[in-house]
Amino acid sequence: MPSTNFSDCNVYSEMEPFTYFYYLIFLIGFIGSCFALWTFTQREQNRKCMSVYLINLLTADFLLTLALPVKITVDLGIAPWKLKIFHCQVTACLIYINMYLSIIFLGFVSMDRCLQLIHRCKIYRIQEPGFAKMISTVVWVMVLFIMVPNMAIPIEKIKEKPNVGCIEFKTKVGRDWHVFTNFICSAIFLNFSAMVLISNFLVIRLLYRNKYSGSYRNVKKALVNILLVTASYIICFVPYHIVRIPYTLSQSKAIITDCSLKQSLFKAKESTLLFGVSNLCFDPLLYFYLSKTFRLNVTKTFGSHKEKNAHPENELTDIAL
Repeated sequence: MPSTNFSDCNVYSEMEPFTYFYYLIFLIGFIGSCFALWTFTQREQNRKCMSVYLINLLTADFLLTLALPVKITVDLGIAPWKLKIFHCQVTACLIYINMYLSIIFLGFVSMDRCLQLIHRCKIYRIQEPGFAKMISTVVWVMVLFIMVPNMAIPIEKIKEKPNVGCIEFKTKVGRDWHVFTNFICSAIFLNFSAMVLISNFLVIRLLYRNKYSGSYRNVKKALVNILLVTASYIICFVPYHIVRIPYTLSQSKAIITDCSLKQSLFKAKESTLLFGVSNLCFDPLLYFYLSKTFRLNVTKTFGSHKEKNAHPENELTDIAL
């Protein structure tokens, strides 16, 4: 039985301190996402690629807001047994669905912004809204195809106990798919991280080369915004993926047997998962910096005339911002 593999080493205790951070992330992220949804729906507009990707990112964020209350309840140790099972089968998977959809769509956002700057005088199929909608659909189908089996594969029936890990509910088939999923998702992370970093590097280089062609203040602002976006991406997703593979291996008793190492890896995984989930708080800021329509709606909502009175930005910095 799977439970015998974990009965001699309890790594799932002392989760309560994490819940305070999750609660804060949920509160800030939910308010920000609701405001973003309201703002995006204020004006009829011809959707550009950037807007399509950002709206898909917002949709993924709402999946995360559905999952966090359940995770908080489970980590507090007050969840009934059936809710723990539901969390392991459904809401835990929603957290990872959000993470990898966020990584992928941030990659497409960075690529689209780069293409607008480098080839802004040409029309490419990849820069058409129709293509963005099509590729977004493919992304959703792909991620759900990878993640949904973790929800659908039957689980083991184990004896109720205070501290239990989701891996304990999995059958051998479920564990094998779980490991396969983690390696596939790590590959997704590496590829789209390369897309984000390369695209943002090219944008920064182009802006730096053109810093004397327009307003230096606007170029500097655009450079700072891109560096902040890149830094937030690295902070949110890199630490988790450094820890993820060793932690996955620790879930197999045959590979990592030391209990203290298992406990350390679990705490490291939970700590870095907090950074990954915190993208829920950062995304509304990304909408503001990456979507001109979003910025205009925000300034209109709060009655600010700063946007109107500011000096016109040149095309280069306008796209970058």
